[in-house]
Parts: sequence; structure tokens; C-alpha cells
Amino acid sequence: MTALTENERWVLSFYRSSEINGSLFFGRLAKTLPPGPIQHDMTKHFSDEGVHAWYWTSCLRKLGSEPLRLDETYQDRYLVAAGLPVNLMEILAITLVFERRVIGQYALHRGVPNLQEEIRDTIARIMDDEKWHISWVSEALESLKPEYGADRVEATLRRFHEADQQVYESILREHSDRLEELMRNRSRRHRESDGR
Repeated sequence: MTALTENERWVLSFYRSSEINGSLFFGRLAKTLPPGPIQHDMTKHFSDEGVHAWYWTSCLRKLGSEPLRLDETYQDRYLVAAGLPVNLMEILAITLVFERRVIGQYALHRGVPNLQEEIRDTIARIMDDEKWHISWVSEALESLKPEYGADRVEATLRRFHEADQQVYESILREHSDRLEELMRNRSRRHRESDGR
């Protein structure tokens, strides 16, 4: 087993911290929502995010490392750029945009050359849940269109998508740089271990 580089450790710790933040956020929401389908699915979503954080914690340990303490996550900057959601529809809209970003990031990481099996397996386990997250939130948003209006829902999704782009282009430059270095290092280390 090849030891994790500091960049690899940072990336996995970043994922873990983001999953913890997601779990805490959705847990608070699930606790306050009235009974019904959205509360039901939000509770499952909250549970999934906590399990994902545990998956990353376990993955790091299997790879001979411990998580880094990261004080700021993607969500922290995201809420600054997008503004706090003011109603359930906005919460679901920001969640949908964010979950699409998460699944895209995991798919990108899954494409790293010579990715360690533990990381690949962890991403695969999480991606199954992330697909469901996108599905249930999309359906819940659709169910709220009669109450909020389809145009308002679509405008809210656009607003949060623009904020997501802004955050991704700024704070996640560091993450992208780390991932690019991770990809280069994995390829180089693989060539060295093959004696090329």
C-alpha cells in the first residue's frame, strides 16, 4: 500500500468535513420539518451524510492516515455566496445544486489514474446514495411548484447554480490544484513502482 500524500489526505479530509457539515445541516432540518414525505426523505439524507463521513474516516485509517481538521468547508463559503435559504423550497434548491456538484466532484476523483482501491470503493458507495439524493430532492422540488410557482423554483435554481459556479471557481481552486497534483503523483508513483 502506498502512503497517502498530504494532498491526498487533505482531499479526503475535505470530503469528510463536507459530509459532516451536510449531516448536521440536514439533521437540524429533519428535526424541525412537519411529518410527511419531505421529512421522511430528509431524515434518510441526514443519515446518509453522517455515514459518508464515517466512510471517509474509515478510508483514511485503512490507508494509514487520520483526517485533518479543516475549519472551513465548501458549504461555509457556499452560503455566503448564495445567501441563506429562506424557505423549504430554497433549501431544496440549494441542496439539489450542491448535490450535483458533489456527484460531479466524486466522478472527477474516480477518474484519477491508479486510484487506490479503498478510495475508489468509498466513492462508489457514496455515489449510489448521491444519485438518490438528487432524485428525491428533484421530486420534492417538483411537488412544491404548485405552492411556489414553477418560474420561481427555476429562478431559485439558477441563482444557486450561479453562486455554486462562483464558489467553485474561487475556493475550490485549491481543491482542484490538489486533485491535479494528486493525479500527477499517482501516475508518477505508479510508473516508478513498475520500474519504468
